[in-house]
Amino acid sequence: MPVFKLCMKIIRKNLPSMMIYVVVFLAVSTLLSLNSSKVREAGFSQEKTNIVFLSEEDSPLIDGFRAELAKTASFVEVPDETEKLQDALFFRSVSYILRIPKGFTQSFMRGEDVRIGKTTVPNSVSNAYIDLNINQYFNTAALYVKTVPGITQEDMVRHLKTDMEINTPVAMKTDARPDTDGFSEDYFNYLAYALSSVLVLGISAIMLVFNDRDLSRRNFCSPQSAGKINFQFILANLIFTVVCWAVMVGFCFLLDHGHIMTRNMVYLVLNSFVFTLSMSGVSFLIGNLLKNRGAISAVCNVVTLGPCFISGVFVPQEFLNSTVLKIASFTPTYWYVKANNQISSLASFSFSSLSEVYVAMLIEAGFAVAFFAVSMVVGKKKRMGS
Repeated sequence: MPVFKLCMKIIRKNLPSMMIYVVVFLAVSTLLSLNSSKVREAGFSQEKTNIVFLSEEDSPLIDGFRAELAKTASFVEVPDETEKLQDALFFRSVSYILRIPKGFTQSFMRGEDVRIGKTTVPNSVSNAYIDLNINQYFNTAALYVKTVPGITQEDMVRHLKTDMEINTPVAMKTDARPDTDGFSEDYFNYLAYALSSVLVLGISAIMLVFNDRDLSRRNFCSPQSAGKINFQFILANLIFTVVCWAVMVGFCFLLDHGHIMTRNMVYLVLNSFVFTLSMSGVSFLIGNLLKNRGAISAVCNVVTLGPCFISGVFVPQEFLNSTVLKIASFTPTYWYVKANNQISSLASFSFSSLSEVYVAMLIEAGFAVAFFAVSMVVGKKKRMGS
């Protein structure tokens, strides 16, 4: 099988450049996937906010308020100096400075409208919880002042402590799908870039050699029939494609062996295989269009990096502009990533749940058929022209 052996020889010659993409992919995808792993929370707990509590008076009401606020805030000691307080906010050692003015308690107990001074970090989400707790405490206290004439501060603080102990339970709802850490989803998304690059480099190099005019004429003059030549050529490319896909998918099994048997993983693997076929079609088309070996790397970067950036491989699709996603939908990479995201979130594997995944895979397969068809037309015209 001389044609088959020649194809293998071409692949071996281009193996170093292809291995660069594989090694970089394995290193980068592993690091990014581990860093962006999706940790599923088992429960809910509110984090405490660092605040400065400054009071210009002492009273049972203020002491009770400070004790209640300690449940949601951590008090940081900072000298009551403007420059040092501003530095604490600037360097984010605290995000909230609360000041109780002198005479606050007496005015509050008389039912007057009084204000608590505060200085905060702008647009801080955690500060909203502090404001909520302050308002809840003093609004409840104001009700006691209005409805229970003559109530002492000590009695009011005791009632407030009981009232503030009533909390709304928070339940974290979970689905029935396997407990994964998101590694496989990220890995298969990043796989789109490395797999596309390796296929384009390998198949394009083979096509470029076989499209050489002298070699093409020599093949036609050989004793082997055109059918045998084409069979060996297709077999070599098919083996190369499947081996590349199997090696990269196999590394995912090694790195995430705990979730090999999940149904989510089965569909992720199936989707990656369909995507591999579509990128093989792209590689065949590029190989038929190119005339210069030096242009392969440049075209490879454009064809692989471009769709990956706008399709959700490096930046999640939910963060991309709708116009960008519409442009990306004309590439198989977009539908591959979209299917991956849907597969990873599946809890039910009924036909209705998988319908969008099947549609995305069919579109990827459609791209493969279209690219192979165009490639055959371009190759035929090229041979006729030679």
